[in-house]
Amino acid sequence: MLRTVAAVVIDQMAPFEFGVLCEVFGVDRTEEGVPKIDFRVCGESAGKAVQTGVGATLVPEHGLDRVADADLVAVAAATIREADDYPVAVLETLREASARGATLISVCSGAFILGAAGLLDGRRCTTHWRYVDLLAQRHPKALIDPDVLFVDDGDIVTSAGTAAGIDACLYLIRREQGSAAATAIARRMVVPPQRDGGQRQYVDMPIPACTADSLSPVLTWMVANLRTEHSVAALARRASMSERTFARRFVAETGTTPHKWLTTQRVLHARQLLEETRLAVEDVAEQCGFGSAALLRHHFNRVVGVAPKDYRRTFGQVHTGV
Repeated sequence: MLRTVAAVVIDQMAPFEFGVLCEVFGVDRTEEGVPKIDFRVCGESAGKAVQTGVGATLVPEHGLDRVADADLVAVAAATIREADDYPVAVLETLREASARGATLISVCSGAFILGAAGLLDGRRCTTHWRYVDLLAQRHPKALIDPDVLFVDDGDIVTSAGTAAGIDACLYLIRREQGSAAATAIARRMVVPPQRDGGQRQYVDMPIPACTADSLSPVLTWMVANLRTEHSVAALARRASMSERTFARRFVAETGTTPHKWLTTQRVLHARQLLEETRLAVEDVAEQCGFGSAALLRHHFNRVVGVAPKDYRRTFGQVHTGV
């Protein structure tokens, strides 16, 4: 049962991510039937101001000693720094909490703090999609999943960027206090109790500029003619190359095969149409060269991580009044 939560804060923490922890675990919602949680904000020293990255300060009421009996230790995002630049006392406190069996949760770049404490080696985890490569570089033994909103690895829960922290925190409430409690909190926060899909749907993947020197004209033509069927033979003729030379050079210059590259461009164009138009999914599929809604759904879900209709529900401006 989740009774005590200690939120550990350090200098240059992110206020929004810290606020997520406060909103989910720190607000008394006993009137809605949610069990009360003893929520503690803990810094290196009680009463010593902690700087945020937005020109404000936070004064934690408690020191790190109040982490000692917490069921859950929560780490908000903070400006990423070198591993040995994180406060030694904080890292040791996190290690001790893990050793005694407490659950730890990080929001966004808070995963780097857990990593600096040596707690991610051999563990499944995630972080914001912008930082997954850096996290992997710093902690090569960590098992990083770049596509999900959060990862539950038992006593360590890590979440992706910003709002994914809400998903992870609500998940923990559901896991420890039941779905009724999680739903009640989500209703008060005016957020879904559980979101579908992963963070791939939020990754910025604009239709790329064609920069490969020798194939640039062909790539540009392919993007401008997504509805057309493109065989390797036809593309090779357009490039004035043999099929073998064209296929080899295409992989060398784009990192993938013509079919996979074209499919990705079609998915990216579909994303744009789903965001900016009211076209039916069947019409989007036709304009992007997929031919059928079923084929669009298959490739869209593989690349983006959610179904086209779910993506439009989240990002379609014409449906939000923007």
